Amino acid sequence: MRRRYKILISLLAGVLVVGAGWAFLSQANIPVLETSGQVAGKQRDLIIFTVILSLVVVIPVFALLFGIAWRFRAGNTKASYKPDWDGNKLLEAVWWGLPFIIIVILSVVIWISSHELDPYRPLSSDKKPVAVQVVALQWKWLFIYPEQGIATVNQLQFPVDTPVNFTITSDAPMNSFWIPSLGGQVYAMSGMSTKLHLQADKVGNYNGSSANISGKGFAGMKFVAKATSQADFDSWVQGVKKNADKLDKGGYERLAKPTENTPQKTYVLVDGDLYDTIIMKYMGHGKQQAHDENEHEHDSATMDHDMSDMKGMSH
Repeated sequence: MRRRYKILISLLAGVLVVGAGWAFLSQANIPVLETSGQVAGKQRDLIIFTVILSLVVVIPVFALLFGIAWRFRAGNTKASYKPDWDGNKLLEAVWWGLPFIIIVILSVVIWISSHELDPYRPLSSDKKPVAVQVVALQWKWLFIYPEQGIATVNQLQFPVDTPVNFTITSDAPMNSFWIPSLGGQVYAMSGMSTKLHLQADKVGNYNGSSANISGKGFAGMKFVAKATSQADFDSWVQGVKKNADKLDKGGYERLAKPTENTPQKTYVLVDGDLYDTIIMKYMGHGKQQAHDENEHEHDSATMDHDMSDMKGMSH
């Protein structure tokens, strides 16, 4: 009787744990599962499919673990001794063949999805994509709209149902750009330009963040991605152009200095090649160009000094 009570209590405890876990997950906000974009939706389906396929092996393994442990416990004298199970061809075929089949299925799915969800692959749409250049700074995000001539800090806005073509780099330690509700993350590295294509299917605000630890200000390196109607996006762009400060070379150098929990800010873009300039500063010929400019400034200063000396001697 005591053993039956123990079994019953164990079953009830298991049911309570599963129920509590289900209740928690049903109330939790998990952006990668509550998607709002076609890319994130396909990634979510891939995650769910992979988990379900893996459970085909995981559930029987754990069931057999507890079943065998209970069946062949020391106190069960009725359990039969079968030492030849390890050479059973049927069982060997099952526990080697089933994982093999699953691996083959996953290989095919991964091959197809890797090409379909390639971040460099543009999204098909009858609407003109919005180009956004992303620069990871310490510890904030700079978004440059080259076609609109504006830039923002920790604030991203684009039209709904419209592809957004991101080009991503870093002017700081390596980072990772991520909007979980819209798609997977892509790394941002100094001197390199990576690409990402996303699209929001619903109007709303989506949390974006850094997915790679980059120092003490990493926790505050967040931004808001806002999907609006085309009219609201156009109105927002015009408002930025009227009210924002200008972002020139000097302004960018001040902005690039490390700051934590940086508030949102908008700018009118003065230098349309700012993104390319940020990348080229890490290139060899970019450094050579900077060196030549410094040498030119030094030679000019020396020449001015010599001219001043000559004028002094003539007097």
